[in-house]
Amino acid sequence: QINKMFGTVVVGLGIAGLARIRDLMNPMPSSPSEHLKLYGFVSRRNLGKINEVKQISLEDALRSKDIHAAFISTENISHEETIRTFLEAGKHVLVEYPMALSAKAAHELWEMAERKDKILHVEHIELLTEEYKQLKKEVAGKDLVKGTLHFTGHVLDEKQAGFPAFSGIARLTWLVDLFGDLTVTSATREEQKEKNYSKMTAHFQTANKKPLTWIEERGPGMRREKKINFCFTSGCLEELPQAPRSAVGLFMQDQNLFAKKLLGQVSKEELAAEKWRILRCLDLAEEIQQHCEHTERMGS
Repeated sequence: QINKMFGTVVVGLGIAGLARIRDLMNPMPSSPSEHLKLYGFVSRRNLGKINEVKQISLEDALRSKDIHAAFISTENISHEETIRTFLEAGKHVLVEYPMALSAKAAHELWEMAERKDKILHVEHIELLTEEYKQLKKEVAGKDLVKGTLHFTGHVLDEKQAGFPAFSGIARLTWLVDLFGDLTVTSATREEQKEKNYSKMTAHFQTANKKPLTWIEERGPGMRREKKINFCFTSGCLEELPQAPRSAVGLFMQDQNLFAKKLLGQVSKEELAAEKWRILRCLDLAEEIQQHCEHTERMGS
């Protein structure tokens, strides 16, 4: 594996796709990313070339023997189909979260990747931020009494991004990663369509029956921020820890992790734990969506 090179293609050219191209073009010296070679990008728009990287058709990307892996950075709604297409063609896949907008699809895609012996890697840069790593240290070993994670942000196009429990799965991932497995006890959603406003509230219990609340609130002009209030037997944590930014960008850290998986340098235990967490969060997201839709039906 030492000299093995993996040809890659970037699919979708939003903010993430452009970051992917930048990082694939400039891998960190002596990092696993040096084993990735960018062959081109796929886009519905006709762009020709970007920083010396050429545009190639989806068909050519799927057919090419030189391309071993796809970086999928399209809108959420098309993740599922794009992952399936590349797995079917025998390629490894890195996809931005959420990997799909239904739990069933996610489980099917994961089984498909395992059947074809391909890496399916879901980006979770929210777990790689310095503030999160610091938060995890502060929470470690403490006994939770109750907690809330409240996210606000700008309006998303739900047709493209999916239901808030899926588009906001980064927050759910924090809660599961910090506090272990969760059970959904209830979930509701308030919408003011004419104001483009949406607020989803999900209530959980931890394995020790402690309550956790996740609020995902979006509206015009809302600042993108996370507020926490985690109370432990030893006291409450009400601010996210201040932490300096890492010298290594988040997408680059994620790319290094993907390359490590391709090179077989990630332990079976780590891979299994990650698979459990990703699929569990998607199962929970779907349950939250069902609760919200059920209450809306009852109310209408």
